[in-house]
Amino acid sequence: MIAKSIGGWKSLAFVAIAGFPFQLASAQVAPGDPMAPLPDNKMVPPTALPVLPVPAPPPLWQIDDARILLAYIATIATEGLVPRDYDPAGLDAALRSGDPLAISQGATDRFNLVASDLALGHVRGADRQDWYVTDADLTPAASALLLAGALQRHDVVGSLRSLLPTHPQYASLRAALAMAEKADGANTNRIRLNMDRWRWLPRDLGNKYIIVNVPAFYATLVENGVTRWKHRAIAGAVKTKTPQLTATAIGVTLNPWWEVPPSITHEVAGKKGFVAVVGKDGKIQRWRQPPGPSNALGKVKFSMQNSQNIYLHDTNARSRFNSQLRALSHGCIRTENVMELAKELLSDDAGEWTPEKVDETVASGKSVLAKFVKPLPVYIVYFSAAALNDGTIVKYDDLYGRDAKVIAALNGVSPAKLKPVAKPKTQTASR
Repeated sequence: MIAKSIGGWKSLAFVAIAGFPFQLASAQVAPGDPMAPLPDNKMVPPTALPVLPVPAPPPLWQIDDARILLAYIATIATEGLVPRDYDPAGLDAALRSGDPLAISQGATDRFNLVASDLALGHVRGADRQDWYVTDADLTPAASALLLAGALQRHDVVGSLRSLLPTHPQYASLRAALAMAEKADGANTNRIRLNMDRWRWLPRDLGNKYIIVNVPAFYATLVENGVTRWKHRAIAGAVKTKTPQLTATAIGVTLNPWWEVPPSITHEVAGKKGFVAVVGKDGKIQRWRQPPGPSNALGKVKFSMQNSQNIYLHDTNARSRFNSQLRALSHGCIRTENVMELAKELLSDDAGEWTPEKVDETVASGKSVLAKFVKPLPVYIVYFSAAALNDGTIVKYDDLYGRDAKVIAALNGVSPAKLKPVAKPKTQTASR
């Protein structure tokens, strides 16, 4: 019956479109019309008419599969999402209508929306607050294949759940949400927004990667799901927030020059220990600080090109790692014992850069780019909550006042209507 209904719909569309040019050709021509005959009985060529595409019918849904989707939407709060955002009433109405086309269209639309939110996150665009990560987990082509497979196997729920983040922290947050007191809206909202932040990231972070959680002030090297290295980090001050981004680290620069950002050029211009870069016109274009004991980047900087010019690097002010609140930089991530991390990664995969060779190069004072055998991704993120195995939530200060705006977007409230969030007190930014 469904096939018959769809076939009839396509036939009507074909008849309507096929008849359209015939009517134009047989219509009477008005005087002065550009289609009127010329003296030599020739006709002015008509302007080409657009060919209107026939909308493709949605994939055919079995009623039982559509009902299972409706039931899943009703339980989607377990993933920190709101059922009403997926209009379950609309799908229920389509099911009650008994119209195969309405059921298939309604179920397809909602399946695609749920899939998109599970794979890519509910909060999008500028509402994510300083977000520069590209996540291609669910392209339109992949979404179409996912739906086709779900209908073929009659596994709607399994197909949707296959999109969820695989990182253990997401599962822990999900468990914590299930255990949380529903009356404690502040706590549940904090859990929900951090679950969504995990969905913003690629589902597979890689076999080996570095992740920096800004509110926690830690940088971690993870390999095969296990923490291999973890040390303190210093992130951007409130005035110079560290953005959320991903980059590929190809190696490290030993004895780096520090290219002073334009925003703080006035702080170093003309000072001893800084070198001016002069253009062909004789004007100063920028300032640099050469390698040495006073260099703000210390002895090593990770080479990880990105649009925001944010890097992991050493520092000449290591005592700052002892501070509890480490929002002190101009945006880059100063990392404790980062030379140790660099040596480990350079020697991985039988790399030629042994610890001894690194030490010799540093001692030479020359600026050298040492490449990893295998580049690895670096994720700089902003998780204001983490969950322990027992469901306990560890909370971190919302340094940059981002949480309220993300929660507003998650709950469908315009961030512009919210009152400003009080900024935490912090030390003056330093390099």
